[in-house]
Amino acid sequence: MGNIPPVATVGEGSAGRLEAIVLASGAGARFGGAKLTAPWRGGALIDGALGAAFAAPVRRVIVVTGADPAVTGAVRGWAEARGEGERLRLVHAADHASGMSASLRAGLAALSPDTAGAYVFLGDMPLIPHDVAGRLAEALAAGALAAAPACQGRRGHPVLFAAGVLPRLADLTGDEGARALLVNLGDRFTVVEVADPGILFDVDAPGDLNPDQ
Repeated sequence: MGNIPPVATVGEGSAGRLEAIVLASGAGARFGGAKLTAPWRGGALIDGALGAAFAAPVRRVIVVTGADPAVTGAVRGWAEARGEGERLRLVHAADHASGMSASLRAGLAALSPDTAGAYVFLGDMPLIPHDVAGRLAEALAAGALAAAPACQGRRGHPVLFAAGVLPRLADLTGDEGARALLVNLGDRFTVVEVADPGILFDVDAPGDLNPDQ
């Protein structure tokens, strides 16, 4: 993927200029469909990811939809019920079937031009602790170009990327993840150790909806 060129540190001037992208465009084939709107703790599965994204120190949350039309209504209803409608932007990825990278590009294209950094959340990860995002922002302010949480040595989500790295994310194709990009950042990729395994939990099958059983 090539070397990442030097990028200025994201400092205090970035305050108020972070945004979040929630990827919610998948078909949920392994789940049997309609995964993100499946019942979850009194609401829908995607509610957990929305709660974490809106709790992050961001000015806007961009939710990328795709395969399931019902996700749009669920997301809008969640945000409006909590007075967060003004901070929400819904974006439809028409080419979502070509892989996660297509949905990520749609979210990146919707970022404000002066965005200092962007979190990437996954819609099927409902247990992200709300205090993690602030710790990742601190890592960027200290000079990291990207930051992610880890629990017991396993890296989880969300991942926060500084503005200088976002064009590299847009170059990803298919279902290619950002692992190689993060490795290429070397010591400017910060891993923040946390105690909560919620950063690792995602839902693939209906049985995953009851993690405590």
